[in-house]
Amino acid sequence: MQIIKTTEKDSKYSNLEKKSVQEILLEINLEDSTIADSVESCIPQINDLISKAVDLVISKGRIFYIGSGTSGRLGIVDASECLPTFGVGDKIIGIIAGGDKAIRISQEFAEDSTTTAWLDLTKHNVSKNDMVIGISASGSTPYVIGGLEMSKKNKITTGCITCNLQTKIAENSDFPIEVIVGPEYVTGSSRMKAGTAQKMILNMISTTVMIKLGRIHDNKMIDMKLSNNKLYERAIRILKTILDIDTETAKKLIDEYKNIRTAVEKFQKK
Repeated sequence: MQIIKTTEKDSKYSNLEKKSVQEILLEINLEDSTIADSVESCIPQINDLISKAVDLVISKGRIFYIGSGTSGRLGIVDASECLPTFGVGDKIIGIIAGGDKAIRISQEFAEDSTTTAWLDLTKHNVSKNDMVIGISASGSTPYVIGGLEMSKKNKITTGCITCNLQTKIAENSDFPIEVIVGPEYVTGSSRMKAGTAQKMILNMISTTVMIKLGRIHDNKMIDMKLSNNKLYERAIRILKTILDIDTETAKKLIDEYKNIRTAVEKFQKK
């Protein structure tokens, strides 16, 4: 199978080092403006993956992101935001080739192993109740391929986010998402448009799943963790809006219950 590597095509821009800062910024911005359309074209694929993910998570399953480099870091970022934003920290789990050290310092050879992703997944007791989503702009990362292949062998639902067509990770995915963003501004630098597209899709996955889990009230983060002053003030505003109460009453409720959902339920029972 021949992978159609649009992520490796030569940039249509040249002599970048000779351009002014403004020229570079305008050209990058022009390329970035195309990303949302690329993601929109994948909505049917994204819908299919998320619909299955919702069913699994509601049935006590979990979602695992696996990736290396930028793709792995994006999965870690999306998963790590679920606890402070939605009050759930064990439903979406990010795993990166090379372990936590790779979040800050590139572990370039970690992605070349076809066996370590499965070992990393088994540390979390992955099972057929879960979904494993491989993230790889190229679609050819051995770490991700190996993790998806073993997941399928163990009857675990698989998905992927890739920016090339006819890839090995798509071949091993029950629910592939192929978002084609075209050549990067800097040839082959898939942390740019490809990375942005991946993050947009990850936002869709985590946000939609959490909404369907009931972790959002109307459009409010009713289960967010009140871990700093900014979030404390936001919680007061949310309570004022939901309950139609004044600031002082909202503050008293938050100070007493330390949780927006609990405060709403207690107030409404009075």
